[in-house]
Amino acid sequence: MPLRVIVAEDAVLLREGLVGLLQRFGHTVTAAVGDADALRAAVAADRPDLVVTDVRMPPADRDDGLRAAVDLRAAHPGLPVVVLSQYVEQSYATRLLASEQGRAVGYLLKERVGAVADFMAALDRVAAGATVVDPEVVQQLVRQRHDPLERLSAREREVLGLMAQGRSNANLAAELFISDAAVNKHVGNIFAKLDLPADTDGHRRVLAVLRYLGA
Repeated sequence: MPLRVIVAEDAVLLREGLVGLLQRFGHTVTAAVGDADALRAAVAADRPDLVVTDVRMPPADRDDGLRAAVDLRAAHPGLPVVVLSQYVEQSYATRLLASEQGRAVGYLLKERVGAVADFMAALDRVAAGATVVDPEVVQQLVRQRHDPLERLSAREREVLGLMAQGRSNANLAAELFISDAAVNKHVGNIFAKLDLPADTDGHRRVLAVLRYLGA
């Protein structure tokens, strides 16, 4: 059955490729946007039969697309959403897949889409109310839930341990004999790997330490 679809993807070539593919299979693309704010506006203006969105896109170039998907599912009950991404973002992926008891939702990894026909069939199934999740997404979510610190490198664990002692970034740099820029990079990586979103920026240091103490 032909669907009315909104595509959200910040990479122009991939976005246009998805539009062409959907049209080739008889679907209508009502909007093709490149950022999360435009995605929200497009759905509000003309609710589609299906949303296909990437995870990382403007305005913050983090998990904005996935967060928008979670918000849209809450604001528009029953809205079918397929996330098509290179990444598994734990913080909002679990919330998305659990929304509305998992109905009409999908999470697929770009590099694991092996056949166009299978991909289009997955979109049809989600639009009809099914749940379609790449097995690799499930495995990564399970692994990440075991111990979030497993995702950190040895150096990042060391930095987090010192953060837990109340050390400032300047103290960290002196203790580890590295530059302030290197410390900032390690701290940023820790926040990202522990899935601490940017909207908690004022508290991320505390939250990271709590994750460390909890693990």
